Amino acid sequence: MYALGIDLGTTYTAAATWRDGHAEIASLGSRGAAIPSVVLLREDETFMTGEAADRRGIVEPQRVAREFKRRLGDTTPILLSGVPYSAEALTARLLRSVVDEVAQREGGQPSAVCVCHPANWGHYKIDLLHQAVRMAGLDQPVSYTTEPEAAAVFYARQQRIDPGAVVAVYDLGGGTFDAAVLRKTATGFEILGQPEGIERLGGIDFDAAVFSHVNRALGGKLAELDEDDAAVVAAVARLKEECIRAKEALSSDTDTTIPVLLPNLVTEVRLTRAELEGMVRPALYDSIEALRRALRSAGVTPEQLDAVLLVGGSSRMPVVAQMVGAELGRPVAVDAHPKHAVALGAARLAGGESAAGPVSTADAAAAPGSVPGPVAGPVPGPASRPAGTGRAAVSPPAGPVGVGLGAAGLAGGGPAAAGPQAPAAPQGPAGRQAAAASAAPVPPPRGTQYGVAREAPSPSPYPTGDRAQATAYVPAVPAAPPAPPAPPTAPPRRRLPALLAAAIGLVVVLSGGIAYALTRGDNPGGNSPTGAAQGEQSPTPAQNAPAGQQVPADEQCSAEIKSNPRWVCLTKATLTKNRITINYEAGNNGTPFDVSGGFHLHIYGADETGTNPPDSIEGTQAAKPGLWYVEDKNPSVRSVTSKNFKEAIGEDAVKVCARIADSHHRLVPDTSGNGTFKTGNCVPITRE
Repeated sequence: MYALGIDLGTTYTAAATWRDGHAEIASLGSRGAAIPSVVLLREDETFMTGEAADRRGIVEPQRVAREFKRRLGDTTPILLSGVPYSAEALTARLLRSVVDEVAQREGGQPSAVCVCHPANWGHYKIDLLHQAVRMAGLDQPVSYTTEPEAAAVFYARQQRIDPGAVVAVYDLGGGTFDAAVLRKTATGFEILGQPEGIERLGGIDFDAAVFSHVNRALGGKLAELDEDDAAVVAAVARLKEECIRAKEALSSDTDTTIPVLLPNLVTEVRLTRAELEGMVRPALYDSIEALRRALRSAGVTPEQLDAVLLVGGSSRMPVVAQMVGAELGRPVAVDAHPKHAVALGAARLAGGESAAGPVSTADAAAAPGSVPGPVAGPVPGPASRPAGTGRAAVSPPAGPVGVGLGAAGLAGGGPAAAGPQAPAAPQGPAGRQAAAASAAPVPPPRGTQYGVAREAPSPSPYPTGDRAQATAYVPAVPAAPPAPPAPPTAPPRRRLPALLAAAIGLVVVLSGGIAYALTRGDNPGGNSPTGAAQGEQSPTPAQNAPAGQQVPADEQCSAEIKSNPRWVCLTKATLTKNRITINYEAGNNGTPFDVSGGFHLHIYGADETGTNPPDSIEGTQAAKPGLWYVEDKNPSVRSVTSKNFKEAIGEDAVKVCARIADSHHRLVPDTSGNGTFKTGNCVPITRE
């Protein structure tokens, strides 16, 4: 068996296989390993892809689609001989052909597939990519990773990178530019800050510049050609191919000639490397500025970078390495085949070299704008409930549980321990940040989300956009009631009328919370905590406890919790007839929480003790993950009719708890070094 990594590029598509700990590029075409990202609709309504489609497209341009990756998210259809197709539908055709070609050469289907996408893609485009994968009809578990992360994984296998090292990825491909900053962790890589990109900058733009140079050299004679003449269309297409070859030749030569074979003209045009560099240099300055923005977002200076990785076919141009090295003053690493780096890294990830959790299966459909996520299986229905949790318990499915995993552990199917091994961090701000975050497992590709319970829009006026996990915690034995503390008192049970007075008192205690001063303009339902120093914070249960009254340990917002670089303290949870509102204070190293690809909260329901279910299962690092929902808004508001409330919290839950999770939905270990997750607390649910 083998695993497959696929880099669906704007102009070229590459694939690589992983078997027995070794990754190698897969040959998709007869002229090279990578094939053109081209789809052609034939007269018999069947499709051709790759080299064959590229060749036939020269004489049948009305039937061919090129560079459709740039059109992903564009609602205007792409017409092939008058038939409309969406960009995701064409992507699905290309993806299916790649998997089938590799399967034919390897003698069987892959056991797992990892598909790459640009790091700066948002929810909408990633969701469309998920739809394309589903339309391709792949039967294998499919995961997703960003192109910079895949490239960094490949580079780490070529050069030794110590944990804590920071690298920048400069990905200049055929149609898009990506820049990202990543830190090496004990288990892989994590993205720092916000990746940057330029949506329409790449090799095809440089090709257009060369074609324009030829047109100028010909004195504008191309404008005199009849665009309706099939011979002219074919001749111009061949001229464009010659322009591409000339551009590529100048990566190793100082000058070249471009043959011009047109119906009204036969000549050649000379092009030098200096002329080409003069055409592309302004665009390259824009790309370097985008990389600088990514560095500023990550809080990293160029001096703190260990290396800059140049990825993508267009980065083979010598001027790219010269400019990036000169502007940043850091070592530049260019692979002999930068087109292959992303596919090779994706293959390693698909093969589970950095396994850290269970396997995802094919993804479910989601409306545009919703948080994308792979299908994990059916949502558990009502069944027996663990005592006090109010959440449905289901028998775990045979084989891998239904929790998605984007970048690692994709072929093995099983979980792997993700123990916190904090490496020695470099000095300076980046070093301190590395030390704070090194215990956390490597996050997945940005935008990758997990779970299955895709709910209809909630009647709540607040945004939801996320959902509960699809797996329920099933205790090994029925949960026993907590032992009464000394002096013996009855454990609190919310339904006992005898404790009604205590419950009312607790409402008074928790009602003194104040709103955050820091807000985000895109948050109509509440504020997004940034983790920056706050002059006045919401009082916690421990702070409001009357003198002499012991606050349960699980409810305390302790100094131990706040000593973590990322923490959350719930201050109040109010359940009304229509919704539950959860207030909290939190810290996230001075940056906002982000459920779309950054650190965020996992919120779940619990019993009177706040320990059933245990926090150790409320993330994908667990062998049998529990139920939670993700959050980055404050307050967190959910409708009582939503799956988030019904399944992640539970209608009969006594308390609600929160912990910090990374973008891979693995809980972030606390700083104790014991592999525990004491990054948050619980609060009782006040019913009104």
